[in-house]
Amino acid sequence: MLSTLQQPLSKVLMLAIAIAFCQPLQANTMPLTQTEIDQKIQTIPQWQQEEQTITRTFKFKNFVEAIAFVDRLVEPAEAAGHHPDLAISYNQVTVSLTSHDAGGLTQKDFTLAQTISNLAESK
Repeated sequence: MLSTLQQPLSKVLMLAIAIAFCQPLQANTMPLTQTEIDQKIQTIPQWQQEEQTITRTFKFKNFVEAIAFVDRLVEPAEAAGHHPDLAISYNQVTVSLTSHDAGGLTQKDFTLAQTISNLAESK
């Protein structure tokens, strides 16, 4: 885990890389500081941070409902261009999010986590 002093440095490095390649750096692809992560994790109940990943396990009545939930994740993940890691164990689906290209958690992870939570609630 990055120390508080290293986190701002990671943002500076990301900006330097973006400038070097002449590509605009979007705010939702910047790695978040631990303070920002702590604030955002409070907005998505039942999600937990594990290093540079946020994770939640959803439980369903049976395997069929679990797979139906996974199927509903496809469209929003594709639309966001952001794909969760999934682990399926009979009636449970564990969803893990991180932004590999940013080297940590970004706003994209928290936005998709909220969307996934909303899908689970709207069974």
